[in-house]
Amino acid sequence: MTSLLGPITLALLSWAGGPMEPRGSTALAREVKVTVLSTMLAGDPGRGTGEWGYAALVEVDGRRILFDTGARPETVLANARELGIDLTGVTEVILSHNHADHAGGLLTLRRAVMKANPAALSRVHVAAGIFLSRHTAGNTAERNGILPDKAAYEATGGTFVEHAGPFELHPGVWLVGPVPRIHPERNWSGSLVLETPNGKTDDTVPEDASLVIDTAEGLILVSGCGHAGIVNTIDYARRVVRHAPIHAAIGGFHLFAASDEHLAWTAARLKAVGLAYFLGGHCTGIEAVYRIRQLTGLDRKRGVVSAVGSTFTLGRGIDGLALAS
Repeated sequence: MTSLLGPITLALLSWAGGPMEPRGSTALAREVKVTVLSTMLAGDPGRGTGEWGYAALVEVDGRRILFDTGARPETVLANARELGIDLTGVTEVILSHNHADHAGGLLTLRRAVMKANPAALSRVHVAAGIFLSRHTAGNTAERNGILPDKAAYEATGGTFVEHAGPFELHPGVWLVGPVPRIHPERNWSGSLVLETPNGKTDDTVPEDASLVIDTAEGLILVSGCGHAGIVNTIDYARRVVRHAPIHAAIGGFHLFAASDEHLAWTAARLKAVGLAYFLGGHCTGIEAVYRIRQLTGLDRKRGVVSAVGSTFTLGRGIDGLALAS
């Protein structure tokens, strides 16, 4: 099996020879709030349930986007209700990659909110490669976490929009992915086989994508699992969006099993690009968040373990809630 994806990889590496000019508008987001709706910890008694998954509501200048949908069908729906968040006015979704712990709530959420608003959660933005078939080497059973619900979601009137490269969803709001793997960040299991038009290859989760918001303070990165690697992702974002500091990194970054050496390397790169806030949840790992916080010189208010209901607000910082703070 080969380790690259032929046409997908070739399309992505056009920037590798040097910096790219920023695409789209030069607008900067002014108001940004990210609220975590699914991660391992519940931040307050009686408000929210933790799970192995991730989801967040991203609000930018009056626009609202649901980033990932959690693992279990009902978790995000229940957590949003308990947090007093109404998702019926949210029309757009981003799925960072195909895994079920990020796509598991999509169909249930769509069916629940469309009763009040047929357009609610009706458009899902994804990166190229997300619908490719995956299986283990010795078993052809489908392992792509989104495929079981794809047809049922589309039957509700929902649509998927597949992007082959960086795309500006709204002024200053970017879907960045798929991400070229320039640095050796192996943030995937390596246990699955990917079926591509060019044949079988190792499943490196090539479609892994993040949301990047451009602000006057710098870039805000929202990640589901960071299978492409947090350093690969921020380097790519700074090339295709704007060569700016990383003001905040929020979400899952798949560092829970990282060695001390890899965490030190990661932290050094984050510190070099000016990381000011780190709200690490899901597969980041609790110990990894503490190590990143220590090595980047952040304090307990700026480097926080994410919990259901925790928030990052531009200009105010992180509200980690009682348990995680």
